[in-house]
Amino acid sequence: MSSSSSANKIHPLWLRCCHWINAVAIAGMIFSGWRIYNASPLFDFSFPAQLTLGGWLGGALQWHFAMMWLLVINAAVYLTLGIVSGRFRRKFFPLSFRQLRVDLSQALRGKLQHTDLGHYNTVQKLAYLGAIFLGIGLVLSGLVLWKSVQFPLLRTLLGGYDAARYIHFFCMSGMALFVVIHLVMVLLVPRTLLAMLRGR
Repeated sequence: MSSSSSANKIHPLWLRCCHWINAVAIAGMIFSGWRIYNASPLFDFSFPAQLTLGGWLGGALQWHFAMMWLLVINAAVYLTLGIVSGRFRRKFFPLSFRQLRVDLSQALRGKLQHTDLGHYNTVQKLAYLGAIFLGIGLVLSGLVLWKSVQFPLLRTLLGGYDAARYIHFFCMSGMALFVVIHLVMVLLVPRTLLAMLRGR
């Protein structure tokens, strides 16, 4: 029984815990971030107040900072265990541009297979790696917005405070798009949700 259970294992417990903590933290940061954005918009639009978190700027900042610490600590655990366990190497590499063309073509035609939930196709690999890099971009630009004086070199590397705001916004937009696509894929392949809940 134990060997069969182990053979069917797709997601270890640490990964599932990190996934759900991450989901809460990202949702909290996005919705509170929209309220913060509304206080000083970069573009000629604002997010509907009903979709924001915090009630006002001060409340949104408190939510944002609370979720920030949760996200950073959780991400550190996720990245450390993913690298040390070798999971990242097994799941995300190698990458093949030829296979990417094939998988992307199938995905656009709605014919990409999901028979083996333990295997990531090239589109999934790039999406997850992209989400990791978006998260890094959010953290680095967020540090400049939060502690600009304390991180002068980082501020300079990102092009200044105003440039960091745009980087933060576009990384957030990319992360929000990733979440939407992720949720759509879960709806299309509900077994992926069960796997993330049960691990197999």
